[in-house]
Amino acid sequence: MTFSRTARWATGWLLAAAWALSFPLFSSLAPHRLWGWCAAAGYLGAAAATALGRRRAALAAALLGAVAVPLLWLVLTGQGQSEVTVIERSGRLLLESGRLYVDRPAHVEEYTPYLPGMALLGIPRALLDGDGGGDGWVVRLLGDARIWCAAVLFGCLGAARRLLVGGTGGGAAGGTGDERGGGPVGGRVGGPGRLLPLLVASPVVALPLAVSGVDLPLAGLCCLALAAAAAGRPVLAGAALAGACALKWTALPAVAVAVALLAVCRGGRAAVRCALVAAAGTALLVLPAALLQPAELWRQVLAFPTGRAEVPTPASSPLPGHLLAELAPWGWYLTVGLLLAGGLVVALSLLARLPRTVAAAADRLALGLTLAFLLAPAGRFGYLALPVLLSVWARSVAVPGVSRVVAGSFRLRPPDGRPRVPNERPGGHFV
Repeated sequence: MTFSRTARWATGWLLAAAWALSFPLFSSLAPHRLWGWCAAAGYLGAAAATALGRRRAALAAALLGAVAVPLLWLVLTGQGQSEVTVIERSGRLLLESGRLYVDRPAHVEEYTPYLPGMALLGIPRALLDGDGGGDGWVVRLLGDARIWCAAVLFGCLGAARRLLVGGTGGGAAGGTGDERGGGPVGGRVGGPGRLLPLLVASPVVALPLAVSGVDLPLAGLCCLALAAAAAGRPVLAGAALAGACALKWTALPAVAVAVALLAVCRGGRAAVRCALVAAAGTALLVLPAALLQPAELWRQVLAFPTGRAEVPTPASSPLPGHLLAELAPWGWYLTVGLLLAGGLVVALSLLARLPRTVAAAADRLALGLTLAFLLAPAGRFGYLALPVLLSVWARSVAVPGVSRVVAGSFRLRPPDGRPRVPNERPGGHFV
């Protein structure tokens, strides 16, 4: 039995509504429960509109119920996960003292498990709320860290799409443009481009956007880095990687994947240039805090998220790594060993088979992050949204009917400016 496209989309919205309804039923966090009620109503409206053949109305209903209403309500009422407060506190500390971390934290709320780049997203609140009152709606709306996390995500996704669809580098490398000279086939964005607003409306983005937003800038910068690598922009790719690595250390796998993609698309020199820019940029952003508060950076950024700090981390979802770490005193070391082994396997896979498209690179990075989240001594199910976002994003910028394979390191236009015929080697020879 085959379902029509309308039936498939309606079913998808209904499944999203069921997922959203699980939060009011099972979650103990008020922001999650509020999001669940709002999102479920939006997804049910989307299913009804889809059944009536109103696809644009369906998308609008999903965006309204799952994103706009809960985000604005939670921001204006000052509700959210503790990560929002942590980011905003880091921004205030940075402005007031040049430090990022609370010395010798005694409670979970005092820990800041992020690298210095995350504090930049908390600076708007500190600037707008000089006296710490935070009563005005303008301060709450424009100063909330979630708004700036979303701004970074959408800005990076927009820039990545322009690189892949509008530029001359994305066609071959990313499978998003005409191999004969850059830009999308027929000069317009293909159908899969509509996946991007659907991705925003989905629980993968809508939930973290409304309640915390903390992983969204990391995802956006990783997408931008992969797009820049595919477009042959090593400096931009390195800068995006530096920004991501200055937010959370979990962005480190993206460096290896982007460098591998650049090596395929533009050769070893471009890959090395990207790696150097990423390393220098990360050092520039992280070293001041590491030199000023080395003990706190180790305690809060490395020990706390892995369950080795004096205060236990609240990230304790029953994932394989956490379950192994809880077995016995040696369980933590076993988990770390498996985590390192998983990283080695992904690194060897990059050497054995380099990713030749944006989609392949995003999938390889998603695989590495999934293994890391599953095998980490402490983690949350919500972390797995990041790999899903990466894989779906890569397909949202693809134009169907165009080759997605890079045939080697080559220019899209030879030095003489003549558009190259597909399968033609430099010099006019065909393969």
